[in-house]
Amino acid sequence: MAISNILPQRRYPIGIQTFSEIINKDYVYVDKTEYVYRLANGIAKYVFLARPRRFGKSLLTSTLHEYFAGNKELFKGLKINEWEHDWVDYPVFHFDMSGAKHVDEEALCMMLNRQLKEVESRFGINDDGTDYNGRFEQAIRRAYEQTGKQVVVIIDEYDAPLLDVAHQGEKLTHLRQIIRNFCSPLKKCDPYLRFVFLTGITKFSQLSIFSELNNLYNITMVPDYAGICGITKEELLTQLKPDIEMMAQGMGISPDDAIMALTKRYDGYHFTWPSDDIFNPFSLMTAFGNGALDNYWFESGTPTFLIEQLRNFNIKPSDLTRTELYKEDFDTPVEGMTTIYPLLYQSGYFTIKDYLPQLETYVMDLPNQEVMMGLTRSLVPHYVSSDTKGVNDLLRVMGVALLSDDIDSVLSHLQKYLKTLPYCDNTDYEGHYQQLLYVIFQLMGRFVQVEQRTSKGRIDIALHAPSKIFVIELKLNKGAEEAIAQIDRKHYADAFALSGKEVVKVGVNFNSEEKTISDWAIEKASE
Repeated sequence: MAISNILPQRRYPIGIQTFSEIINKDYVYVDKTEYVYRLANGIAKYVFLARPRRFGKSLLTSTLHEYFAGNKELFKGLKINEWEHDWVDYPVFHFDMSGAKHVDEEALCMMLNRQLKEVESRFGINDDGTDYNGRFEQAIRRAYEQTGKQVVVIIDEYDAPLLDVAHQGEKLTHLRQIIRNFCSPLKKCDPYLRFVFLTGITKFSQLSIFSELNNLYNITMVPDYAGICGITKEELLTQLKPDIEMMAQGMGISPDDAIMALTKRYDGYHFTWPSDDIFNPFSLMTAFGNGALDNYWFESGTPTFLIEQLRNFNIKPSDLTRTELYKEDFDTPVEGMTTIYPLLYQSGYFTIKDYLPQLETYVMDLPNQEVMMGLTRSLVPHYVSSDTKGVNDLLRVMGVALLSDDIDSVLSHLQKYLKTLPYCDNTDYEGHYQQLLYVIFQLMGRFVQVEQRTSKGRIDIALHAPSKIFVIELKLNKGAEEAIAQIDRKHYADAFALSGKEVVKVGVNFNSEEKTISDWAIEKASE
């Protein structure tokens, strides 16, 4: 039953990042204006915020723009009215760099020129020169002189032109220099500036942009601003309570079950510690609009750059799990990174799950089911097949078998499927098949562990099924019985003796010539 046939449909701002449009057209708006007031009237004049794509940075900058422009009528009924009474109309320079992805030097300069001309036209400045920092400085001074008020500068997604070339040496250097020159007047114009706010995905120190502007206050990991973008659990349960109820009715479940499903799929983000639980706002609003759960955020942008970097850093699918980082790791320059995890954090694919004060380290992991499933699916072409329908059919039949703890059928289906695939390189080592099974079991929604340490060695794969745990040892061109013998010799099954589930030993042998399973053996673990 469609939600629209149950209750009046609310309008969701899916993809809409303009505050005035959301308010004027009565879209659902989660009130973040308390943060806006605190930002605008806080201790810092120059502020930077990093958040992943589609997490509300552009809407936040649009809201700040309207606040500083004194458009009081847009804020009726919102929390900011409890504190703000003056509503001064400041001149606002709002630059949006999000459209400068995948650009060369010429295209970036054209974009900066276009946005500068829009600013200049407001104050009667005619300048077609390419000295962008000089023009920027002149515009700030002219605006201050004409209005008698300090200028507000907002630069949204400053790093958009740089992310895809972060490891391309010369190209990064040239584009970075353009951005650096453009922003250089900000420090010189301090007397004429009321507030400066920059957003991006990557911390500015990592791209070495603002060596001159060294007074930026970075609120990215400040607990007081943890909920400035995204939707907190409290906001979901209060401001979005009607939407939960509508979704629950549409799906034929209780509101509590709807909250549980939304939490599992979209919650789990923490950009600092301590932090409220943060939901992905794009996915949450899209789910409410569609009345259904899906991997909306991940599907809204293919992480091509990320997949390339996973290969560059030799990251296996099973490596995308719990790890620990020092705070300094988040400040490592992009071109000097020795680990991909800070990039995964900034991009929204990893998040902070805990902080260990004794070690001064952050515990990092995948935030939720949406990211886990989306990221794993993006790796399927590299470990299984690019045949999407074939993989989905395989997952369906294997999933049904695994629901009955039928590992024999699971392996039989996989054996038949692998025989249909064309020859591919890099399959002549045992680790490839370990990662192949890991990806498949993850996509089946099962808890799977790889290389779990025991006192005697490392278990290749531990697969947790509904009522059984399968301890799986893999071999290449040797034999399934040899794999079973290793499980027995190293007492791998003992690691799950207290699990409360039946433990089953599984030996699997792959044939490197046939590129599939040649034989397998299944035995119950000893009592």
